[in-house]
Amino acid sequence: MAPTLDNESSLFNFVVRDGNGVKGIVDSGISKVPQAYIQPHAEQIDKKSASKCEIPPIDLSKLDGPDHDEVVNQIVRAAETLGFFQVVNHGVPVQLLDSLKQTAHNFFSLPAERKAVYRKEVSPSPLVKYGTSFVPEKERALEWKDYISMAYTNDDEALQQWPIECRDVALQFLKTSHEMVRNLLEALLGNLGEELDDSKIDAFIGKKMVNMNFYPTCPNPELTVGVGRHSDMGTLTILLQDGIGGLYVKVPEDVDMEKKGEWVEIPPIPGALVINVGDMLQIWSNGRYKSAEHRVRTTSTKSRVSIPIFTSPLPTQKVAPLPQVVKKDGVARYREFVFSNYMNSFFGNAHDGKKSLEFAQINSN
Repeated sequence: MAPTLDNESSLFNFVVRDGNGVKGIVDSGISKVPQAYIQPHAEQIDKKSASKCEIPPIDLSKLDGPDHDEVVNQIVRAAETLGFFQVVNHGVPVQLLDSLKQTAHNFFSLPAERKAVYRKEVSPSPLVKYGTSFVPEKERALEWKDYISMAYTNDDEALQQWPIECRDVALQFLKTSHEMVRNLLEALLGNLGEELDDSKIDAFIGKKMVNMNFYPTCPNPELTVGVGRHSDMGTLTILLQDGIGGLYVKVPEDVDMEKKGEWVEIPPIPGALVINVGDMLQIWSNGRYKSAEHRVRTTSTKSRVSIPIFTSPLPTQKVAPLPQVVKKDGVARYREFVFSNYMNSFFGNAHDGKKSLEFAQINSN
């Protein structure tokens, strides 16, 4: 049954509660965006005024040769400024990247009832959640996105509990990217005077999750957002985006870069992965690394997919700025907390830029 688009409660039930998602509205044949998805003017994305980020991708194969230190410097510099960078020769096969994008399209093309079984309220597995927008109950305007989220515990549980339509490629993506994530983390933590060994790795990236995001074609892209302004809550995010584009990052005001305070688009580069710094890395570095504020635009021409891997500490992990960094800086800018409390705060609020960090910030008034 198609929703009554001008009745907000009927629309909400159709999209969120019944699990039809944004795709269900689009498939019903709409010619304009429902009111519930129209963002306040300040949140709308003006594609024409945004410039592209022209920073070339970092070649990770050079970490193994004489250019090792130079590549580490490139990684550190990117984390200290934009908080976003792209990598090539990263060890994840390009054929797998293509397969992931196709699998995401295939999954979201399934009938609504096949996807809706994974809605949070009814999902047969605590590891799998199908949803739409971010926190629909708390948002002034909904985000134009459906997603499936798959938490990783171990291979067996992933193969048993993740959706059969996407489990194999999602798990392969997680496994083939692990060495790259470790190398990036070693470079970034090493620069802070922290050595990464096997006993410590779970403290930084013990929790992993693979998402598949689907942004259906939108009749009025200029009025909506695929994802609102936010930074990621974890350590590092590894993102595969398709060739359509629409990922925007805000250049921080407090860095030595051009276009301060402006939004720049991260253009798709064939075969590349996008890496972004999360809030935890900003906190461990005492603010030296920048968790990137970013958002996603919708498009009227084609449906877009993206597949992120979110890495973060285990929920029970205590997080605080690294002592050696605080000693050097002379002040701790963030308090100590348990990561699960940060997660609850993050998921308890609608997207609102980098406001999530206020949970841990020590005010220097």
